[in-house]
Amino acid sequence: MKIDSHQHFWAINDRDYVWMGEEHGLIKRDFLPGDLFPLLQASGLNGCIAVQARQMIEETDWLLSLAADCNWIRGVVGWVPLCENAGGPILEQFAAHPKLAGVRHVVHDEPDDNFILRQDFNEGVSQLKKHGLTYDVLIFSRHLPQTIEFADQHPDQTLVVDHIGKPVIKADAFDESWATGIRELAQREHVACKISGMVTEVRNETWDIGLLRPYFDTVLDAFGPSRLMFGSDWPVCLLRAEYSDWIGALLQFLASLSADEQTAIWGGNAKRIYRL
Repeated sequence: MKIDSHQHFWAINDRDYVWMGEEHGLIKRDFLPGDLFPLLQASGLNGCIAVQARQMIEETDWLLSLAADCNWIRGVVGWVPLCENAGGPILEQFAAHPKLAGVRHVVHDEPDDNFILRQDFNEGVSQLKKHGLTYDVLIFSRHLPQTIEFADQHPDQTLVVDHIGKPVIKADAFDESWATGIRELAQREHVACKISGMVTEVRNETWDIGLLRPYFDTVLDAFGPSRLMFGSDWPVCLLRAEYSDWIGALLQFLASLSADEQTAIWGGNAKRIYRL
């Protein structure tokens, strides 16, 4: 099974997508299952995991309804209000849905860089394991020190770092502070990582395999093939690359790995980690 472990759907409106500015004009339209399915088929993928883009329970409900109608949407990483009474009955309600695979909070947009260490937030995260849910970690590289501390507070909770921790990717300088932090975080065996979102972290006008390869090599060395998974970050990736371009990049990154290692990264790890 080959799985895109990280993509989004949205029916656009001016109220809920305030994070979209002028630079997001290319993706400021509806992106629905009918738009993604042909791309999955053309790339030989068997399904996807839909990830939240809005911090509202209506979004989680909507994504789960899409997943119920499309068997190839294998799971949903939704949002629940973890800071409010540790998720409370809302977490119980959504956790009962067979396709809820995990929960995410947009930590990197919080004004407090130490948000991930808040007691009320951590009380909510501590409730996920008993429901068999992962927690997706969405941060910028500057949040890695706090994320390491966060991971140590939840040694039995499966954590998944989105977009390799969002390093600052420039042609003239490798992000050494990110590399140090991601290697330290990867020493926690309960932490996995998505090879996704890399093209949109490039600060240059263009990107190529040579520019991204040191970042891929770093996470491969840090996490190993058993804790990495492919994700497209579609449709956000369209700001810098077509879906097929990112598939082609991954094919080159993974070419030197064994068949079993490639199978794990293309979908086996996602199936196991998200209990699809």
